[in-house]
Amino acid sequence: MHHRIAALAALTVSAAAIAQETPAPAPATLSAKEANARITAPLPADQAAMKAHVMFLASDAMRGREAGSPEYDIAAQYVAAQFYAAGLKPGGDEGGFLQKVPLVSYKAAGQGSAVWTPAGGQPQTLVFGEDYVPAANPAKAETSVSAPVVFVGYGLDAPTLGQTDYRGVDVRGKVVAFVAGAPASLGGEERAFLGSPAAKQKFAAARGAIGAVQIGGGRYGTVRSLAQGYDRARMTWARPDGSGFVDSAGTPMLATLSPEGAAKLFGKTWATIAAEMGKTAPKFRPLTATGTLTVATKTTLTPAASSNVIGVIPGSDPKVGKEVVVLSSHLDHLGVGRAVNGDTIYNGALDDAVGIASLIEEAKRFTASGTPPKRTILFMAVTAEEKGLIGSDYFANHPTVPKANIVADVNLDMPMLLYKFEDMVVYGAERSTLGPIVRRAVESAGVVLSPDPLPEQGIFVRSDHFRFVQQGIPAVFLWPGAKGPGKAAIDDFMANRYHKPGDDLTQPILWDQGVRFVDINYRIAREIADGPQRPVWNKGDYFGTLYKGPMAAK
Repeated sequence: MHHRIAALAALTVSAAAIAQETPAPAPATLSAKEANARITAPLPADQAAMKAHVMFLASDAMRGREAGSPEYDIAAQYVAAQFYAAGLKPGGDEGGFLQKVPLVSYKAAGQGSAVWTPAGGQPQTLVFGEDYVPAANPAKAETSVSAPVVFVGYGLDAPTLGQTDYRGVDVRGKVVAFVAGAPASLGGEERAFLGSPAAKQKFAAARGAIGAVQIGGGRYGTVRSLAQGYDRARMTWARPDGSGFVDSAGTPMLATLSPEGAAKLFGKTWATIAAEMGKTAPKFRPLTATGTLTVATKTTLTPAASSNVIGVIPGSDPKVGKEVVVLSSHLDHLGVGRAVNGDTIYNGALDDAVGIASLIEEAKRFTASGTPPKRTILFMAVTAEEKGLIGSDYFANHPTVPKANIVADVNLDMPMLLYKFEDMVVYGAERSTLGPIVRRAVESAGVVLSPDPLPEQGIFVRSDHFRFVQQGIPAVFLWPGAKGPGKAAIDDFMANRYHKPGDDLTQPILWDQGVRFVDINYRIAREIADGPQRPVWNKGDYFGTLYKGPMAAK
């Protein structure tokens, strides 16, 4: 799961461990013999089949399956072979199971420069690491912008949510400056989305701005701390000319300013803004700085490549058979990194080898049923989720089936299998007609549907399904819930093994819970595929309306 998201995960051992209903403690350091005994303990056939996928994908030999690595490519071939064995048709490029995903790694090349020239005054050079940190621009090797600056509060243009920071302001041909984050009054999912610089960049572009700067690093730290890793490599998918894709490329993010740097632009008027920033519910007013900001940056672009793995079960119904239900899960993890207790391989057993195992086993359920789905089902293992939902974004912009035919996405990312789950949380269920389908499937499996236990995390906008939402397609994302023993198990994993080398095969995963998870997902996908109506957004839903999804408009 991408680093911005809370997560769930682990691995199993013996029949006694499988039967227990309380979360197993985090394992102490095991000898090789003890680890092998745990990993190779016998299981019933359905559980063993699921575990076998994880034994391969999360083995040390896969070196963490980082997107763009040779080990990821091996993992992709493994999934393609499993799709073939399950009876799926190839759904990738040129009649194969793989969809090539061109990638580009990008990072700031040097500290850049930022100069403020007040009207009628002398240029003032801003200080790197104190006043500003440059932003890498994946779309261009060199970026240079010189324009007046307009402060627009949070930088939000969402009138249906009461956020109209651009009201009465003309920012055409100018640089917009906004503070980090979003108002606390917004709902968790909307707030998480609107608080992202990417969303604000798009609002600025729609208003005709030619660049954007953020004031303060928000939850990512101060400008001084951001300066320590300002040239860290990031990744996106590559356009045909080799440049990196970024939404609103004509309005690049230029830099992050510290409050002290912003004060140099806005002078005495900055005190009013700073006073509001310290309030729980600030009320910002637009403000134009008197002068010109000139920012110049350079970006190093390095090409890379990876692939999504796609298999298809064609729809059987002559009327709706061309409509497509996507089941997605990410195949990549973090690769090899900083050592923790002497271990440098970030195996990603639960994040997300278990999700991929679930996807494969669900495909086998469909083909073994003997009843083909009425709608087409597309099974997809995506790359570069950990780099920022890149593989799913590439597919959403370059689908291997007609985009208009895709009616829903159900995403499987890091299901918690450390305890016997009593409930499920389904992010996005309340936003579309997928909600009643999900509820029926969950309840028919003997568990209840619970509300989001972490609304402030905005998890709905932070996994691969959201790339389908951004194309106007209804989507949901399932997790076992936190009832009963769930919360303790989740908290333990998040504190000790999430995005660490400890997310490996020595964890006591309960594989019978994996079989339950697959069963629930199968019920959901089967009803979507065979239902009389395609899923549509609930009228007035913010994301459905924003992305012009079917039936969302009031």
